[in-house]
Amino acid sequence: MTKKKIVLFASGRGSNAEAIHDAVVEGMINGEIMALVCDIPGAGCIDLAKSWDIPVIVVDRKQFDSKDAFEQFILDAIAPYEADLLCLAGFMRLLSGKFISHYEHKIINIHPALLPSFRGLHAQRQAVEAGVKIAGCTVHFVVADMDAGPIILQSAVPVYESDTEDTLAARILTKEHPTYVRAVELFCEDKLTIEGNLVKGTED
Repeated sequence: MTKKKIVLFASGRGSNAEAIHDAVVEGMINGEIMALVCDIPGAGCIDLAKSWDIPVIVVDRKQFDSKDAFEQFILDAIAPYEADLLCLAGFMRLLSGKFISHYEHKIINIHPALLPSFRGLHAQRQAVEAGVKIAGCTVHFVVADMDAGPIILQSAVPVYESDTEDTLAARILTKEHPTYVRAVELFCEDKLTIEGNLVKGTED
């Protein structure tokens, strides 16, 4: 099976991007990382990508007059890589429906909550404040509505009475990496199909 071409998107230290990269290197994922897109100059993920010897596309939103121009620059920059999959790995920009339409069902994201609960920012804080007893992470296909796309995989963790946003975030992070890697692995093996809002092919 031909290796899938993957472009990573990240805004921070890049821990999820690193997990995907390591899984590719180890042969767990039948893919090849073509480039990394980052919207924050100086972010840790940039140094990571350079250490992996892959191209880095730094796109500072403040340098563009509009979101449309910002996104068009990214589309033009990644076009030569003919990506089969875009992995949003801590990318803190919402992509427009226009951008997503270029890669329909080819963009996946990880969110630190059990969707459809606690969409948007500070999901861990939302979970703590809501008093839920179980939280977790969700890998999903990206659609125009925020955190609303078809769910690929979820992993759960307990929420303790003593938890803060930070302690819960740390516990969820231990699940994020293997869950995201598994979702990318399934995608790259052509095992995932979407029927309505249901993703099939995730069960062993």
